[in-house]
Amino acid sequence: MRLLKLCSSLVIGTLAFGWVAPVMAQHWPTGPVKIIIPFPPGGPTDTVGRILGRQLQEAWGQPVIIDYKPGAGTAIGADFVAKSVADGQTIGMVNSSLAVNPTLRKQLPYDTLKDLSGVTQLFDMQLAIVARPDAPFNNLKELIDYAKKNPDKLNYGTPGAGSTTHLGAELLQREAGFNMQHISIKGSAPAHTELMGGRLDLVVDPFLSVLPYVQAGRMKIIATLGDKRVAGHDYPTVAELIPGFNVGALLGFVVPAGTPKSVVQKIQADTLKALASPEIQLRAREYGLKVVGSKPEQFDSFLAAEMKKWGKVIKDAKIQTEGAPS
Repeated sequence: MRLLKLCSSLVIGTLAFGWVAPVMAQHWPTGPVKIIIPFPPGGPTDTVGRILGRQLQEAWGQPVIIDYKPGAGTAIGADFVAKSVADGQTIGMVNSSLAVNPTLRKQLPYDTLKDLSGVTQLFDMQLAIVARPDAPFNNLKELIDYAKKNPDKLNYGTPGAGSTTHLGAELLQREAGFNMQHISIKGSAPAHTELMGGRLDLVVDPFLSVLPYVQAGRMKIIATLGDKRVAGHDYPTVAELIPGFNVGALLGFVVPAGTPKSVVQKIQADTLKALASPEIQLRAREYGLKVVGSKPEQFDSFLAAEMKKWGKVIKDAKIQTEGAPS
């Protein structure tokens, strides 16, 4: 009789759990949802974040608050999310720094894979190498030839040591066999100013950040770093000269580890609908963003692979945290 009661309790408990999980998602969210953006306000990343927030607010019937927590190469924002209550009410917007920081920063206050769970990769962001219009090279082959004939003469700027733009440039130099001096600049806008002022030879930055200057004739694109040309634009890629080369910057959503799976799945599903909206699709084309919308487990696997990939580049290039983006 006791065994029968125990078995009955186990069955009831299992059924109850299977019933409770979907109900949790059905009634979620129960209050305001915060989207933590680890960058200062302004710029294309903030723009798409606010558009997504507005659309998710309509879908959820609860306020979606954009909360900016910049600093320490996005580690401050990621730490805030990691230490938040695991109820789905706090969502973090992250970029490639999430995969870079575990190697670049030795004392992170959180464990990337243990304390955070992926929801979805939102976008793959194209990067570009740009020069001034009067530079003595117009494409990647000419740049490489010039750099080899003039060793250590060229410099290039990125928005901080250890940024994806910096690591992508380091990987390119290793693949193509040439060297340039890296200059760490705090932010894209100052890097653009230094390039146009003649103090930098090249800048590696997100395509969406340099495009207005290219269109205005103040910069020229040497190459983009993705494996395919940016949709709607006819700029050559590094992969056209170095097959297999592919470096992009991710944008995605994460939540604290332990967030109920059903809630994570609901956030992913509703975000996927928002990504398919005409407004987001238009912005993606304007900014050279590839919409991804991966599943939670796919994003987790991708982050782990990115951590391994960039960890090797950082160690091989002996990149230090000094001057890392904040």
